[in-house]
Amino acid sequence: MAADLFKDDAPFRDLIRHATDLTKIDLERICLRGPERELNRPDRLQPLLVSVSLGYLRHLTAAGIRPDLVLGHSLGEITALAAAGIVPAETAVALAAKRGELMAAAASQTPGGLLAVIGGDRAQILSALSAAIPAGMPVLANDNAPDQFILSGDTAALEQARQLIASRHLAHCRRLVVAGPWHSPLMAAAQREFAAWLATVEFRAPQVPLRFNITAGEETDPQKIRDLVARNLGEPVLWRETMAALRGADNLALFEIGPGRVLSGLARANGLGDPVKIFNVNNLRGVELATTNR
Repeated sequence: MAADLFKDDAPFRDLIRHATDLTKIDLERICLRGPERELNRPDRLQPLLVSVSLGYLRHLTAAGIRPDLVLGHSLGEITALAAAGIVPAETAVALAAKRGELMAAAASQTPGGLLAVIGGDRAQILSALSAAIPAGMPVLANDNAPDQFILSGDTAALEQARQLIASRHLAHCRRLVVAGPWHSPLMAAAQREFAAWLATVEFRAPQVPLRFNITAGEETDPQKIRDLVARNLGEPVLWRETMAALRGADNLALFEIGPGRVLSGLARANGLGDPVKIFNVNNLRGVELATTNR
């Protein structure tokens, strides 16, 4: 991940050193050589992903591409804060480091994870789960697309949900490789601590509109933005509603910045097909292609 940035990008390496100083972990080694079990830990993965995404964003901006709107899925909302001018890049990395630290601590107290549900009738599935598993778990974590949503909960609740959905042939399910029950009430302690820590961080009004995960709407007041960023830990990501707000825009081009292509697939799943242009900026070649073909 980000081998091209590590090669000769001094500002990016400064961000990685900043993240390493914050976490007291050799993040460059983990990013380039793993092992994957270390990379998947939130206290390592989150500051790395934000640093890498901001590294490619800087190149995209230098190439003259400026956003009309920014948004980020889950952790991606931290990168979006910097892209919108709400916080500097270094602060975004610090936010990711603290967020990852607190989420890792919460997950260590309650082992759990995420379950992707693909296809089927959303309302029927959620109603069946609520009736069969009355303890309040699992909960909706990500409303990603009309045919995909993510459940979050402790390990036992997720297994109950998987078995129920499979036995009734309601949809297809698969466990996601994550370290904890994100976007659920099990993150309540981490959310409270993160909110208290965020109160010490300066937030500015956005220079570019940003749509937030838990409302799918925009916000300009820095204090309200702090609240939304903290609540992101324990409340669902309304990505389907966010994508719906983009449909119908003239000359729409989407730039997915950072490792992977998940959000590009979700854009298509949410009806953003031709003539919408989608660019994957997950290496410097992606920056070049986005610049020449936009």
